[in-house]
Amino acid sequence: MAALDPLPELMVEPIVRAALLEDLGRAGDITTDAVVPAGHVSRLVLAARQDGVVAGLDCARLAFRLLNPDVRFTPVVADGARVAPGTVLAEVEGPSRALLTGERTGLNLACRLSGIATATASLADAVAGHKAQIVCTRKTTPGLRALEKYAVRAGGGANHRFGLDDAVLVKDNHVAIAGSVAEAVRRVRARAGHMVKVEVEVDTLVQLEELLTLGADAVLLDNMTPATLAEAVRMVGGRMLTEASGRVNRETAPAIAASGVDLISVGWLTHSAPILDIGLDWVG
Repeated sequence: MAALDPLPELMVEPIVRAALLEDLGRAGDITTDAVVPAGHVSRLVLAARQDGVVAGLDCARLAFRLLNPDVRFTPVVADGARVAPGTVLAEVEGPSRALLTGERTGLNLACRLSGIATATASLADAVAGHKAQIVCTRKTTPGLRALEKYAVRAGGGANHRFGLDDAVLVKDNHVAIAGSVAEAVRRVRARAGHMVKVEVEVDTLVQLEELLTLGADAVLLDNMTPATLAEAVRMVGGRMLTEASGRVNRETAPAIAASGVDLISVGWLTHSAPILDIGLDWVG
């Protein structure tokens, strides 16, 4: 796995700030402000409670430091690390009010992103030995796309397009409205710039055969059996990238990868992956 570059703080900070404001509401943390003296200081640790892959430690750090810059957040592991239950992920020390007020926001984001990274790693492990790479989709939580796609990278996967504007993906409804794969591709070629890559979704080998006469950068082979995928890969013959999607899980992924496809896209990585349980424990 290549070194994981962290997201720029400029991108992460507005997301964390918005989450804190949502939690603070109109009156702030009325429980902590009542119970904890203003000058009180605590030491806590973030610790994994399950096996998994870590992502989102910067979100936790910002959740505390935006509330009080005097908080000291010291990572013990890096995003992308595989951890066991009880592994300390980071040590946190500073004003107790900031630590308790920021706890849920920091954990919500770290648990969510670590869950995505863990799910991605599980699928990446399942296809190890094949050339296929696990990629995500646009089925992300509104407002969290950059973070969730980062978490996929932390788990050893790669990213599909980030939005509607950075690549063309002609899907079944586009084809239905255009009347054919050929007409949809013709319209795209007339509109998209020369730097824009074009991918076309096909459901059948007949559609694939039509696409091969037109040319594209990639083909999305949707909901095909492993045997049909293998035939599609043979037909393409390396002329474009092949991407499989549909019914992908840890049990089906090895057979899909064995078909020879280049990419396997998985929507549930970002819309349904369970969180990784991470706790914030008081140590003094």
